[in-house]
Amino acid sequence: MVPLLTTPLPVPHGFTTRLGGVSEGPFASLNLSAATGDDPKRVEENQQRVLATFGHPPVAGLKQVHGTEIRLVEGPGVWEGDGLLTRTPGLLLRVGVADCYPLLLYHPQGAVAALHAGWRGVVGGILPKALALLEGLGLDPKEAHLAIGPGIGGGCYQVGEEVAGVFQQAGLPTFTPDPKAPGKYLLDLEKALILQAKRAGLKEERIYRVGLCTHCEPTLFSHRRDQGKTGHMWGMVMLPR
Repeated sequence: MVPLLTTPLPVPHGFTTRLGGVSEGPFASLNLSAATGDDPKRVEENQQRVLATFGHPPVAGLKQVHGTEIRLVEGPGVWEGDGLLTRTPGLLLRVGVADCYPLLLYHPQGAVAALHAGWRGVVGGILPKALALLEGLGLDPKEAHLAIGPGIGGGCYQVGEEVAGVFQQAGLPTFTPDPKAPGKYLLDLEKALILQAKRAGLKEERIYRVGLCTHCEPTLFSHRRDQGKTGHMWGMVMLPR
């Protein structure tokens, strides 16, 4: 079975690593995206290995655009956007990442969501928007559970003054000056996400972190560390059948 990173999120879910697949070279070994330049047949085999761990369910996926649009879906398919939300049991939601954060939400009254959050998604409020969407469905967002998968950590994610300024303006001052690079900042996206979750009323005991930095951890793909020549991982969640 393909190894998955999991959290206490009380529904079937997981975050893949780069282990357990058949891809080679910079894509070794569990690359899940054919858009990277990897052999599509190897990618298909990798995907099937991952889906086998969930019993080969129908899958809803995304053509991600680094935005904040969240699609409410009832069945399998591929949508343009950066988030999926469903109330359909047995439908697996998946997002692809290689430094951005995969976020998984579960509501005890029967809803799950998968979100892709890079810096634009975080500062644009994709997480608060997902919680507002739950509220629009008549579900109390304060009762939601949140799992934050691996992403580039605050000690590794260097940004310029412009990006830091956008976070400051958004009330998310989760950055510090980079002591090794004048005019640059180290941005902590996970800290910003947790701040947003708590502001929305999520209880701290329902916020779960994998706590791994993609840039530091060699068993994870990292777009920045590998200078763009790398694979993609998945974050996945579904309501039990």
